[in-house]
Amino acid sequence: MDIQMLLIIIFFGFLAAFIDAVVGGGGLISIPALLATGMNPATALGTNKLASSFGSLTSTVSFIKSGKVDFHIVGKLFPLSFIFSIFGALTATYLPSALLKPIVIIMLTLVLIYTLFNKDWGSTTTYKKLSPLKSVVFICVVGLIGFYDGFLGGGTGSFLLFSLLIIGFDFLRAAGNAKFLNFASNLGALLLFMYLGKVDYTVGLCMGLAMVAGSYAGSQFALKKGVSYVKLLFIIVTVLLIGKNAWDYITTHFFN
Repeated sequence: MDIQMLLIIIFFGFLAAFIDAVVGGGGLISIPALLATGMNPATALGTNKLASSFGSLTSTVSFIKSGKVDFHIVGKLFPLSFIFSIFGALTATYLPSALLKPIVIIMLTLVLIYTLFNKDWGSTTTYKKLSPLKSVVFICVVGLIGFYDGFLGGGTGSFLLFSLLIIGFDFLRAAGNAKFLNFASNLGALLLFMYLGKVDYTVGLCMGLAMVAGSYAGSQFALKKGVSYVKLLFIIVTVLLIGKNAWDYITTHFFN
């Protein structure tokens, strides 16, 4: 890889991690950048998991230090997100990811509509201990999102953040807890991609170092700007995710 391409990887890695540190969606930037190097799609996904694991760990540590991660809730769900992402990545080696595209588009659209029509939603934390039934539902949702991250990935941060908002967290605390769980799912999928030999370590480590810087900058910026900034970024990234998934689906089914 020449120096120009390396600089492009570093730049887009930093930018992707800056956004991903708060609300997810960094794969919208990092995966196309990796594909631009001529990498095949499977290796690009595996390499992106390596780089994004560095980024998600960095932002997770920042949120932990600021007290925005509730270990008594998400700490128990870390293994669940980790294991289900491995199953998701394994499933992705047998089934085409396009199968989930229509469902993802619908779910993201519903998430966006709900957020836009609840203007004060997520401005303060109203979380109370969940009932046994709600706890089971929430656990299942986290497992499904972990599976989705391993299988497809785009929008994982948005889905995690939304699920945490639903149970009463504000946007900033939801972002911190979401990054903790997202690190688990990134790590699980990464281990499987490594086992399958679908990781370019040179490119992944270079992008990973850039993502460490981007994740730190993004998480610190979010902590300083507060809930309103996180909510705005969440809406913007969700709109972009809907557009990207819709475009992929249309081009795959109507122009091929």
